[in-house]
Amino acid sequence: MKKMISILACLLIVLLSACSAGNNNSEVSSDKNSNLQKVSLMLDWYPNAVHSFLFAAKEKGYFKEQGLDVDIKMPADTNDPLKLVAANQIDMAISYQPEVVIARGENIPVQSFAAIVRHPLNQLMAPADGPIQSPKDLAGKTVGYPTIPLDEAIIHTMVKSDGGNPQKVKMVDVGWDLIPAIATHKTDAIIGGYINHEKILLEKEGHPIKAFNPTEYGVPDYYELVLVASEKAIKENPKLYKKFMAAASKGQKYVQDHPKEGLSILMKHQEKTSPLDKDVETKSLQILLPLMDAKDHSFGYQDEATWEKVAQWLYDNKVVKTKVNAKDAFINL
Repeated sequence: MKKMISILACLLIVLLSACSAGNNNSEVSSDKNSNLQKVSLMLDWYPNAVHSFLFAAKEKGYFKEQGLDVDIKMPADTNDPLKLVAANQIDMAISYQPEVVIARGENIPVQSFAAIVRHPLNQLMAPADGPIQSPKDLAGKTVGYPTIPLDEAIIHTMVKSDGGNPQKVKMVDVGWDLIPAIATHKTDAIIGGYINHEKILLEKEGHPIKAFNPTEYGVPDYYELVLVASEKAIKENPKLYKKFMAAASKGQKYVQDHPKEGLSILMKHQEKTSPLDKDVETKSLQILLPLMDAKDHSFGYQDEATWEKVAQWLYDNKVVKTKVNAKDAFINL
C-alpha cells in the first residue's frame, strides 16, 4: 500500500524537475468554457472509502463553489504521488506523514497542508486465537512485511516497549501478499496491513484477527494520510490550497452526516481494475470517520507536537539519517 522513497527516487525527482521547467502544474490554468481553475490531485492508492470526501466534494459541487475543477488521478505506482508533487508534475497528492518526514530528510521540498487520517491504520496483526497476545510474544516468531524500513522500526519499538527482545523477531519479506502470508500461516503475524482493509478482508475470509495499535507500544501517534504539495507551490499560491481545503472540508462534513450517500458516490467512481466490495468499504468508512475527526479543530488541522515526535522517532530509529525540522514539513493554511 505504501513504499518508502529511495535515493533513486530522489535522482528521478531532480530529472523530472529539470524536464518540467516552464511546465509547472502548480500554476493552475483556467478553463475557457467554465472559467474554473484546473487542479490535479493524485490519490495514494485506488479509490476507496478514505477518499469518499473528495468524490463527494466533486459531485456535490463544492469544488466548483470554490472555482476549482479538480482532476482526481490514481497512481500507477504507490511511489508516484510524492515524487510527482516534488517534481511539480501535479498540484497535490495524498501521502503519509512518515514519508513526508523521510522526504524532507532527503532534501525533497514537499509539505503537508492537511492531516486526513489522524491516527495509524497500519497495525501489527496476528491470528486472534494464536500464541501472539502482545508484541513481546513475537520473539522467535516471523512477521511478514513489504520490506519497508518504517515497518521494521514499528516492530522494533513495539516489541521493545512491551518488554520483549526485537532481535529475536524474524522479519520476512512477503511483498504486498500480506493476506495470504498470514492466512496460510506462512508467517505468524504481519505489519503493513491496514485495519480498514486487510483486517476486514481477512475476517471476511474466515480468519479472525487481533490488531495491536503501535501507539499503545511506544510508537508516537502519527497521521496515516496527509495532503501534500511542493513547498514552492504552497508558498506561491496559498489561496488555491485554502480553497481546496474549504471544499474538501465540506465534502468530509457531508460524508460524516450522510455516510451511505457518501459511499454511494464513491462506488460510482470506483476503478474497473480495482472494483470495490460495498460491505468492505462500508465497514472501512465506519472505522475511518472517527479517525478523521479533528474534534475541536477544523478538518485537516495539524499539530506541531505530533510532527516533532514523529520526526524524532524516525531519527532515533535511523529511518532518517538527519534530523528534520518539523516546522518545515507541514503548514496549517
